[in-house]
Amino acid sequence: MTAQTYAIWAICFIATFGVIARPFKLPEAVWAVVGAAVLLVFGLLSPGAAWRAVLKGGDVYLFLVGMMLLSEVARNAGLFDWVAAHAVRLAKGSTSRLFALVFGVGIVVTTFLSNDATAVVLTPAVYAAAKRAKADPLPMLFACALIANAASFVLPISNPANLVLYGGEMPSLGVWMASFALPSLLSIGVTFLVLRWVERERLAGNCETVVETDMLPRGGKIALGGIIATAVLLIAASAQGHDLGLPTCLAGIATLAAICIGGRKSPLSTLGSVSWAVLPLVAGLFVLVEALASTGVIAMLARWLAAGASRSPSITAGVAGTILAFGSNLMNNLPAGLIASTTLQQAHVPQIVTDGLLIGVDLGPNLSITGSLATILWLTAIRREGEDVGFWRFLKVGAVVMPPALFAALGARLLLR
Repeated sequence: MTAQTYAIWAICFIATFGVIARPFKLPEAVWAVVGAAVLLVFGLLSPGAAWRAVLKGGDVYLFLVGMMLLSEVARNAGLFDWVAAHAVRLAKGSTSRLFALVFGVGIVVTTFLSNDATAVVLTPAVYAAAKRAKADPLPMLFACALIANAASFVLPISNPANLVLYGGEMPSLGVWMASFALPSLLSIGVTFLVLRWVERERLAGNCETVVETDMLPRGGKIALGGIIATAVLLIAASAQGHDLGLPTCLAGIATLAAICIGGRKSPLSTLGSVSWAVLPLVAGLFVLVEALASTGVIAMLARWLAAGASRSPSITAGVAGTILAFGSNLMNNLPAGLIASTTLQQAHVPQIVTDGLLIGVDLGPNLSITGSLATILWLTAIRREGEDVGFWRFLKVGAVVMPPALFAALGARLLLR
């Protein structure tokens, strides 16, 4: 090992720790960007390599821009308040029923719009519903965060990390369902049951039964139509093997334009309320991964993975998936997924090993608050509503909920071999 290698590892560790722990209350993006900048300043990564790393995230940036625009448009147009009112009516005074409704809607949104959409689009609506019902919002918000990851391998489009891990060469829908239908069902079911048990005291009471339900305004109808159209576009793009970022971004821009033109108002207020800091956060993470790759660690991981798969593909799939699940919480599942994808390209392992890693990188982040980009987006969303969940508070829930769901999903996939 050279001094340069140790320096890169140290800088990446400090930057990742900063993203996770947010020392001095600095935003996550600051630590990722500063870490990337330090690598450049000290010549540990060339500007060309850093720029190529940033460009690798192009589809992710477009996807996030589209989803954040849809979220802000829906918020400003009153769609979230309208959804909240109807959710409270359907709950009929039962906090437990409201929790189950939130979880069910989260499954649908994650499946057809992605886990990031659940974090960005659904979370504000759920918070509004809890407030309308005068119920404790935290169990509902935890449901949003955890189902965003637990249901993120129902379909290929349910998590952008799926596309990253498979390197753009996705299996057919039939093959996908044969591999992941049962693991997804167990992941979702176990997550619901364990989270419901963990939050049983908060869900024991009753909530409001009667709330005022106004008609959905014209802008809200346009926002709802934009979200539905985005879901259709994502499914069509995935079926054709196309990237998801551009159609999502165009759908978000088109929805914003339609509302602004129809209402004769400026888009500046909506654009100003978008959490743009998530984009440099993602870019910084891509640069950190590129620096780690330059140290040879990925080549080493590929050799280990290939050797294990040659001896026992099933055991390797289970062990590697478990390690990646917990490891994703040390560096966020976006860079972890990038490392896993590059490792798989070099290792040439059986499909079951790739599937085990996918379950790990998708479901493992339910352990901690910075395990996935979706959870960071969720945290940003609830902070805007005046709520906050610290690292240890989330870990107390995640440490109980994630492991049984992970082992159930991995076990089911190994049994299907």
